[in-house]
Amino acid sequence: MHEPARLEIEDDLYGLDPDFVHAVEDALEKGDAEAAAALTDPLHHSDTADLLERLSPEDRVRLVEVLRTGFEPEILTELDKGVRDEVIEALGFADLATAISELDSDDAVWLVSQLDEDERNRVLDALGSEHRAIVVQGLSYPEYSAGRMMQRELVAVPAYWTVGETIDYLRASTTIPEDFYDLYVVDPRHRPIGKIGLAKLVRAKRPVRLREIMDAESIIVPVAADQEEVAFLFRQHDLVSAPVADGVGRLVGVITVDDVVDVIDEEAADDMLRLAGVPDTDLYRAVKDTVRARIPWLLVNMGTAIVASSVIGLFEATLEKIVALAVLMPIVAGLGGNAGTQTLAVAVRGLATKELDSDNALRIIGKEILVGAINGLALACIIGPIAWAWFGMPMVGVVIAAAVVFNLLVAGLMGALIPLTLEKFDVDPAVASSIFLTMCTDSLGFFAFLGLATLFLL
Repeated sequence: MHEPARLEIEDDLYGLDPDFVHAVEDALEKGDAEAAAALTDPLHHSDTADLLERLSPEDRVRLVEVLRTGFEPEILTELDKGVRDEVIEALGFADLATAISELDSDDAVWLVSQLDEDERNRVLDALGSEHRAIVVQGLSYPEYSAGRMMQRELVAVPAYWTVGETIDYLRASTTIPEDFYDLYVVDPRHRPIGKIGLAKLVRAKRPVRLREIMDAESIIVPVAADQEEVAFLFRQHDLVSAPVADGVGRLVGVITVDDVVDVIDEEAADDMLRLAGVPDTDLYRAVKDTVRARIPWLLVNMGTAIVASSVIGLFEATLEKIVALAVLMPIVAGLGGNAGTQTLAVAVRGLATKELDSDNALRIIGKEILVGAINGLALACIIGPIAWAWFGMPMVGVVIAAAVVFNLLVAGLMGALIPLTLEKFDVDPAVASSIFLTMCTDSLGFFAFLGLATLFLL
């Protein structure tokens, strides 16, 4: 029997062994459900999700059938959207509703929110009344808000209880979460007034009142807070969990650090993809869906490229007389584009982490312009002599050196200014910044280079 995937300390610390994946594929293709089950049973749910993503659509359906009786609902939360849709279709709505009812409330709300409207309604109809009410309430909050992230399972206790009463309650209760970090102390109106870490509770003497050991300075997250704001709070204050309160201050849920890690990862990946003009990861999408998702920004990019080309067209006569300029033009554009991208990446991240705002914007822009000027001068001292020696024309070296300095100044300015401007107009800087930056560095770089050439070489 092939052993399940193991962690190799010397090599990869995670992931599936390719030989293991091939063994599962062989078992599925031979119709040996018992062997496939023996191989996959020891896997963590995230590794099972990884395995499902690696399989062909046919083997994926076969593995779902193998896993059906003991299907771990958490698998669905780890799958890429395209693969998840296939797995859900193979499971059927009855088994999907059962899986959702076994999830933590935050995962259940998230999973249902990913379904199409028709699928969502069918799943909600199949859920029990209690689970349906929790999911419907979660869906009523704005997308990407704390209300969507929060887990309804928590421990809330009154301030007048003793440590002993609280511990006895935790031991006897069947409704407390399977894993939790803090207990939330509430007033008679169920408003959070403090929290107590589990470690602090078990170290205290039994007769001590909770109000005496609670942390009254704990941060309370509004239910409508954006998930990026929540992630920022957790990062700034090193939180493990935080209570969530509704509009009148009542405790309605809790956000834990594992959910915040997912948000940080999601936001970072989203920004990276959007900087490249890709709206979402599409490794498992159909070709037509991938094309439909990518082409809009390519069309915008083509429009900005036409703008840059029209600038070159203004100097057609200059290019005809001095062929060396056509050879050197890509250097100006390439250096400006790369320098601008460096500044852009720093600015977009600064906006996302709240390190860059209107208060320090001028200082950051000034710094990036200075950096561009210094880098431009350094590169100009290299490319100028090279161009001179290459074409035997001293003024060609001077022109390209001056154009490089100018374009890196533009790159530093625009790399910081474009995302700040987009943010001002409530446009996601990660979505459109790179295209506008490329247009600016190409167009102005070409204009400077060819304009200087026209003035000094003709």
